[in-house]
Amino acid sequence: MNSLKIKNLTKTYANGVQALSNISLEIENGMFGLLGPNGAGKSTLMKTIVGLQQPDQGSLNFNDTDIVENPTFIKTQLGYLPQDFGVYPNISAYDLLNHLAILKGLNNPITRKEQILALLEKTNLIDHKSKAVSTYSGGMRQRFGVAQSLLGNPSIIIVDEPTAGLDPEERNRFNNLLSEIGENIIVILSTHLVEDVRNLCTQMAIINKGELLVSGNPEEFIASLNGKVWKKQIDKSKLIDFQNQYKIISTQLQTGKLNIRIFANENPQNGFTSTEADLEDVYFNTLLKLQ
Repeated sequence: MNSLKIKNLTKTYANGVQALSNISLEIENGMFGLLGPNGAGKSTLMKTIVGLQQPDQGSLNFNDTDIVENPTFIKTQLGYLPQDFGVYPNISAYDLLNHLAILKGLNNPITRKEQILALLEKTNLIDHKSKAVSTYSGGMRQRFGVAQSLLGNPSIIIVDEPTAGLDPEERNRFNNLLSEIGENIIVILSTHLVEDVRNLCTQMAIINKGELLVSGNPEEFIASLNGKVWKKQIDKSKLIDFQNQYKIISTQLQTGKLNIRIFANENPQNGFTSTEADLEDVYFNTLLKLQ
């Protein structure tokens, strides 16, 4: 069982922006969703875990080793898929994976070739192994990113906003791939897409403005809101009136009418009906608590 322990992690940039404020988390094998709006501090946390930057305060322990003091320890066991990654032009998927595998220390040419072909098969790219990665579609490129992150059989994989820009079919394929990978190692999924966390993760955290708001099991968070979420369709011209009167979690416009969802411990009357809570309600309700 792999274990990542983050304790009191703080990071302030030179421009005075506090990107992380006293973050503490414990993460073990499986899919862990790190949820938050753009600019919440997710990417800063990812970069700090993988050793691309040092924290100002706090500790990071991976499998009982201090990785702030020994960043190479996690790097030898790490797969990282950043939000944007560049590729060399005119180099095939196979040749690029071979180059990256050598950089990762896979020195035996026979086992290296076996692993590369197995990963291309796993990511459904084996028929495109001779094509230049620079010509790949967005979804194919993301799957190539997973393949390179799995080189060397890592114990922890970090993926940063992996499904942004993918069409629904590619996103589903990508998520299934991540779910399969996450059975035996740590996979940290950093995203602002609630649906990806709901579909994939058994543990999650929500951060905003560098602060950890909640962490735990998504199903338990949803259960805690059941019986407290209410919905109603209103005329959009009356939205401000309802905002002044109720705690609105979310709004959705449909054919000129607004469907609003509100949080209330008891039946608010006034035409509201009870509705089953979901993870999006948890997310927006959690963010609302800061306001």
